Amino acid sequence: MTPPRLDAAWLAAERQRRRADPVAARGGAALPGYRPQAHGVGIVHLGAGAFHKAHQAVYTDDVLARDGGDWRIRGISLRGEAAAQALNPQDGLYTVLVRGEREPSVRVVGSIAEVIAAVRDPQAARQALLDPAVKVVTLTVTEKAYGIDRASGRLMREHPAVARDLRAPDEPVGVLGMLVWALGRRRALGAAPFTVLCCDNLPDNGHLLRAGVLDMAAAVAPELVPWIAEQVAFPCSMVDRITPASTDATLDDVARLAGCEDRAAVETEPFSMWVIEDRFPEGRPAWEHAGALMVDDVAPFERMKLRMLNGAHSLLAYAGHVAGWTYVREAIADPDLSRVLRRLMDGAAASLEREPAGLALRDYADALCRRFANPAMAHETYQIAMDGTEKIPQRLLAPADRTLLLQGDVRPFAFAIAAWMRYCLGVTDAGASYALRDPRESEILAVVQAGGRDAAALSQGLMGLEGLFPVGLRESAVWRGLVAAYLGRMLDRGMRAACRELAGPA
Repeated sequence: MTPPRLDAAWLAAERQRRRADPVAARGGAALPGYRPQAHGVGIVHLGAGAFHKAHQAVYTDDVLARDGGDWRIRGISLRGEAAAQALNPQDGLYTVLVRGEREPSVRVVGSIAEVIAAVRDPQAARQALLDPAVKVVTLTVTEKAYGIDRASGRLMREHPAVARDLRAPDEPVGVLGMLVWALGRRRALGAAPFTVLCCDNLPDNGHLLRAGVLDMAAAVAPELVPWIAEQVAFPCSMVDRITPASTDATLDDVARLAGCEDRAAVETEPFSMWVIEDRFPEGRPAWEHAGALMVDDVAPFERMKLRMLNGAHSLLAYAGHVAGWTYVREAIADPDLSRVLRRLMDGAAASLEREPAGLALRDYADALCRRFANPAMAHETYQIAMDGTEKIPQRLLAPADRTLLLQGDVRPFAFAIAAWMRYCLGVTDAGASYALRDPRESEILAVVQAGGRDAAALSQGLMGLEGLFPVGLRESAVWRGLVAAYLGRMLDRGMRAACRELAGPA
């Protein structure tokens, strides 16, 4: 028999059932420790996807249960309608399935009030940002959605959403255009500005987003530039929680453990970290009561995570997918790739300008290896591998560039970049073809077509992609030689053999 669908009526009935028979109710889903409808919306979130539901919304759910307050979240989906179609019939309720080494646990989260699909109702999405009760706007829209050049902080005017909003600034559809429009309207209406909290994996994400917003404002509403610069806070943040794509197994396990059907369920790991620069002039939820770290400077934590976790993830993704491993847990189980991975982590740790206070980097690396190896997590290498040109600059190229400057060992970074280049061929060692799913896919494929399987030509062509590789790496004969040599071994002998050669004896 199909279980009832999760919604407010199911939640009320489940609470009543548990009050009537507490013993029979043991072992089900944890329920929100508050009445969701009793709390107003104080946050708008752009990019209401799986990661947000497994991370920021969970922290906010915990704060609502502990402290109360009008801090529920109104989500805005910029790219599609799936999130709204799944969540809204459930009154914003959904479950988080946590997979560890034992039986998974499940909880119902009530912090999201609704999701607006901007592609269907762009006016409602824009109006949500004008609500004077909204104090914070958070974002997880992925690196490629902003349309900001990371080197200069300026608009990428050829970016589709940026170009569209430059033409029609009063009806924006992109991130920067919507933020500028909403801040301008709030100023005109006499409402206080909201704080803009970026939660995407970008270096200095708050500073970068502030620069992009100011550049957009300069282009479409120059009178706003001084006001935004003086009045609007853009704190930086660092987020960390592995969240694979939900599968039928996710939904089946939720139905079995919670006793309800949830079409918006997400699954994740037990570990979670959120580090936030504490600058919120108009107020915020007490996220520290849910375990977030509120700090003066996020940068050391951010660089640690980008280089050690995300850099390692990228290596596992590119080498693993080419070698034929579907999941991260399978890739790290290979002893040769595991040793290469640990060398990359050690190099990334050594490249940090400052260590985060109170964290031992070796212990962090140990914890990462355990998390990657979690047998319950079905995190696909192919999922992680997408959007490579958006990710490798901060994950691999920045630490490689600094390591080269410090005359350290750049070999693990060169190997990881060679694995990305090998991935760019679009075919595994076993001969299975795949799409690159990269915003610069056409440029990459042009290089691949010209270079073929010639490692020197291919590596030189990909390193020549405009704005991707730092000058120090491009001009280093040592770096170029290592990358070409590793790529040649991958092409000639296969990815697993190349890993074995670099790893050396156990």
